[in-house]
Amino acid sequence: MITWPPTVQRRLVDESTRTNNSPMLAFIKRRQFGLALVVCFVLVFLASYFSLARNQGSDYSANSQRNSKNSALYNHASTSSPPHSVSLDSDNDGIPDAAELQSFTDRENFRKWFTLIAEEQFYNLSNQWKPEQRDCAGLVRFAWREALRRHDRAWFQKMGTGYTAIAPDVSRYTLEHGPLGEKLFRTNFGSYKDGDLTSGNFSEFADARSLKSFNVKFISRDRHYAESGDLLIFYQPWVQKFPYHVMIFLGRANVGEDQANDWVVYHTGASPTDEGTVKKVELSVLDHHPNKRWRPVESNSNFLGYFRLKILD
Repeated sequence: MITWPPTVQRRLVDESTRTNNSPMLAFIKRRQFGLALVVCFVLVFLASYFSLARNQGSDYSANSQRNSKNSALYNHASTSSPPHSVSLDSDNDGIPDAAELQSFTDRENFRKWFTLIAEEQFYNLSNQWKPEQRDCAGLVRFAWREALRRHDRAWFQKMGTGYTAIAPDVSRYTLEHGPLGEKLFRTNFGSYKDGDLTSGNFSEFADARSLKSFNVKFISRDRHYAESGDLLIFYQPWVQKFPYHVMIFLGRANVGEDQANDWVVYHTGASPTDEGTVKKVELSVLDHHPNKRWRPVESNSNFLGYFRLKILD
């Protein structure tokens, strides 16, 4: 071991003290301390960032799984639910929306079947039209009901001769699987509500008054606004036991070569001595009916006008 003389040892101590107390060394130490703080801050920031990203990823995954499950449940419910609610009556006309023909194609196809079936009764009464149902309103009910059926081979065989497949069937529903079943006709005032089918507000039967009051909508007394399948309604309270009488406006005939576009068909009604008959005539002929109360003109107060089936409106 080397031993320095006392004078040399004092000189070395003084030199060391001057070195530690120099401004340059103090600056370097401050720079090192600041750099350490920056590094610590960066490390804390990075740790926080990755922790947050991991949590968000977990939340997103969980939300995705929940959304996927909810979507599956929603799609399953939508597939299982019927497309039309029977209880909905958005226009408050007493007929549920599900029973109304809302597409142009369905309305046109219904009109063609409805008028054809009614017109064919003039040429050949179908055995499917029960004799006790044969009157003016009965013709409307029969043609209405049969127009909504599926017109397959069995239907044509039952109806008899003379029928042709004039149009596709109504696609919205058929009579057998419709929202009202056989109870097509409303019999009371009010909007449609749950329970109407079982409370007597709908029936398989409707006379001319019920057809006019609950199942059709007034269009006009001017024939220019009439469309195929509309009803003409007359009211004669002091003349007949049954004051209302209905006819079906055909427009252009479905049967025959006549080009006239103002045909109507109707049943004259039964009496104790006469079972009545189906007639097919032009409006231009009825305009000159010998009894003025049967003329379908605006000046005739007994003629109420043209009415449209609510399922077509």
